[in-house]
Amino acid sequence: MKKIVLFIVGLMTLVACQKQQEQKEAGFIVQVSLGGWHSPNYTAEQIIGRIDTVSQLIPVQKVIIGWSQDKEIYREVGRYLHDKNIRMLLWLPVFAETEDVCDNTPAVDLWGEVPTNYDLAAGEDFRFNCPTDPKNMANIVHLYDSLFSDCGFDGVFLDRIRTQSFVSGVSGVLGCGCPLCVERFAAEGVDIEAVKAEYKAKGDAFFSVSGYTPAEGFSFENPIAAAYFKAKGHVVSNSVAAVADTLRSRGLEVGMDLYAPFMAPFVGQDYAILARHADFIKPMLYRQTFAPAGMGFEYDLLRKAVPAATGYPDFKMDVDFLHSQLEAMEPYPCGKYPGIEINYKEVVAPTSPEYVEESLKAVLGHNFDGAVLSWNIMRAPLSHLEPLKPLRK
Repeated sequence: MKKIVLFIVGLMTLVACQKQQEQKEAGFIVQVSLGGWHSPNYTAEQIIGRIDTVSQLIPVQKVIIGWSQDKEIYREVGRYLHDKNIRMLLWLPVFAETEDVCDNTPAVDLWGEVPTNYDLAAGEDFRFNCPTDPKNMANIVHLYDSLFSDCGFDGVFLDRIRTQSFVSGVSGVLGCGCPLCVERFAAEGVDIEAVKAEYKAKGDAFFSVSGYTPAEGFSFENPIAAAYFKAKGHVVSNSVAAVADTLRSRGLEVGMDLYAPFMAPFVGQDYAILARHADFIKPMLYRQTFAPAGMGFEYDLLRKAVPAATGYPDFKMDVDFLHSQLEAMEPYPCGKYPGIEINYKEVVAPTSPEYVEESLKAVLGHNFDGAVLSWNIMRAPLSHLEPLKPLRK
């Protein structure tokens, strides 16, 4: 009898725990893009009005806003958000987009040349700076301390925490190759001269892979390529971690903008390192974005840049592939808010309410903390949010 009672109690506890997990209320983070460093695209009144409307439809936990230097916008919006128990995070670019306000050392490829950039819009040149130069890292912290520390922010959201991608071809991902970075690679056991020689000898085959799994990513056939990209993840991500730790020491929550797991190693993002230094991560799981960070966009650029490389699957950017990326991010020890694009632009982001609903249902099915509605709530059609109302617990 005692064993039966214990079994029933244990079963009831298990059911209760499962029910609690199922009832975990997901929250949403929204982003407000103010444009570049100078004239903001919206007034505080416009921002507050839109967030007020959106918060009637979905539970808004945090607002990421930036990166104009207009302090009064943040102060006014912050007062409204804090009255609603919503946290405000500064949208802060790290290794790109700071040229207007900082004297930075640019990143170079392994041959010492500055890769070409991708000019999507004014204030978003996607021109990257060296990830290891102490001056570049100090500039970011100084930006926060001098411009934003008195604006009422609860945290920072670190963007552009990577190198260039295949947007610049092979030159974009084989870098940074400045003397400082060469030393960092050497400390990781990688001789950059050997990498250059191997790429010269093998060409596109340098990038060939023998397989892919969501848990392990791509398996490079060439051991020098494998060692290089592993070391690159350490070099870049440890620099990001140093910036994040400095900002966290100021009592700030830290979020991070990440490439989808399958593409992250090419741009120097090591999830295992970054997750240990972030309060939450936001992998950009954009299936309908035809611009930097869009999953299909970046993967197509890879295959065009190294057409003779073998082993790369024909990924279809469907919901099954989305699930594979969600599964890949599950093990990491921090908050998880996958990014799903909800704003609409005919060519760059041809999203629909059905697409948003499908994507968010997949995200919430993994019982994560929530999702980031990317990348500008001010330009998101409200029709895209309507299907999310039933998802509110």
